[in-house]
Amino acid sequence: MARGKVQLKRIENATSRQVTFSKRKNGLLKKAYELSILCDAEVAVIIFSQKGTLFKFASIDQIQKTIDRYRKNAKQLHTDRIDVEQSKELRQESANMAKKIEMIEILQRKLLGQDLDSCSPEELHDIDNQLEISLSNIRARKTQLFKEQIEQLQAKERLLLMENARLTKQCDAQPLQQSTQSNQVVSYLSSCSKSSDIVETDLYIGLPQMRCL
Repeated sequence: MARGKVQLKRIENATSRQVTFSKRKNGLLKKAYELSILCDAEVAVIIFSQKGTLFKFASIDQIQKTIDRYRKNAKQLHTDRIDVEQSKELRQESANMAKKIEMIEILQRKLLGQDLDSCSPEELHDIDNQLEISLSNIRARKTQLFKEQIEQLQAKERLLLMENARLTKQCDAQPLQQSTQSNQVVSYLSSCSKSSDIVETDLYIGLPQMRCL
């Protein structure tokens, strides 16, 4: 008699559920043991019952070594998966960037008046508007630069005028100072000449007198 197919769903009867767990657990552990022997594979099985009881099997001495090996490989797989995803994202970004560059180059040629045969009237109107906007921006920037240059020249002019005024004032003050010094010298000499008329000296000017023997 053929064995009926078991429907995979939770067994409601607690006794039946416990019996099924025990049988299938033993069968799973047996299969794990056979797999490790027949295929020389490193096998580890960890089972927790509904009540939290631990059942385990390891083909090597310590199951922790298999767990550590699994974690190491899982980490590497996770890293590889991230690398693959990042590589896909980079390829997608590269493709999008290439499309954008191509569109920009086409637009640039059209703005230069090239490859206009395929343009519709609406596209030509849009290009005309873009050129008008660009020309307005260029003129505004040019006007701003001219205004800044004029302001800089005016500032330099003011500085030069101030420096000129300072030098002119300095030059006007120097002759007055020289005149004052000259007057002081003349007054000194005049006073000296008056003093020489009054002072008596024994100095004799003329031929020496002859003495009689």
